[in-house]
Amino acid sequence: MSKRILGGLGLLLGAGLSAGSALALEPGDPQRGQAAAATCTACHQANGSGMHVPGGESWPRLAGQDAGYIEKQLHDFKSGRRQNASMMPFATMLDDQQIADVAAYYSQMEITPASGGEEASDAVMARGEQLANRGDWDDYIVSCSSCHGPGGTGVGSEFPGVASQHAGYISAQLHAWKDGERSNDPQNLMGAIAKRMSDDDIAAVSAWYARQAPVVEGGE
Repeated sequence: MSKRILGGLGLLLGAGLSAGSALALEPGDPQRGQAAAATCTACHQANGSGMHVPGGESWPRLAGQDAGYIEKQLHDFKSGRRQNASMMPFATMLDDQQIADVAAYYSQMEITPASGGEEASDAVMARGEQLANRGDWDDYIVSCSSCHGPGGTGVGSEFPGVASQHAGYISAQLHAWKDGERSNDPQNLMGAIAKRMSDDDIAAVSAWYARQAPVVEGGE
């Protein structure tokens, strides 16, 4: 048998194995995800609510977040595209199927209230509402709702829900984008916007979203 034929068979075999691996990945299963997420509860809590830690590292609410978004972030932590010293070891422990399962598990949990905006003044809240819903064209700041949707409930797997997310976590991520420490969003949209925001702007919009009540689908 010629080398050309052997090479062709090798390519076909490799393609078949790759296709088989892709097909082996099942849709995320919440029950399996609950077991795989056991190590996540120390930071993200058993109900997926996360935790606001004033002056420290706040942990995001995962409950009710889009499964595709959670899955993408875990893959980004695992590959190093998104950096976080706490998350990377846990993401690395999960295989692709477990990542899909964990994402499905958290996505089906009930959205929980957030913390961190309780002490914000009326003026701070007004500025946060402006930035969230209308932006500030004097500073070329696009409204958050343009991407994250009305009410900040999220849009698809690229733009997460930010309403009822902890103020400390939102603030930390906006500062990370502003400082160039995070860049795993589509077309660096967040980086471009965050760089135009002052520290007061970041604090205001973080507090405002933290105080937005969870939106229940079908509710009033």
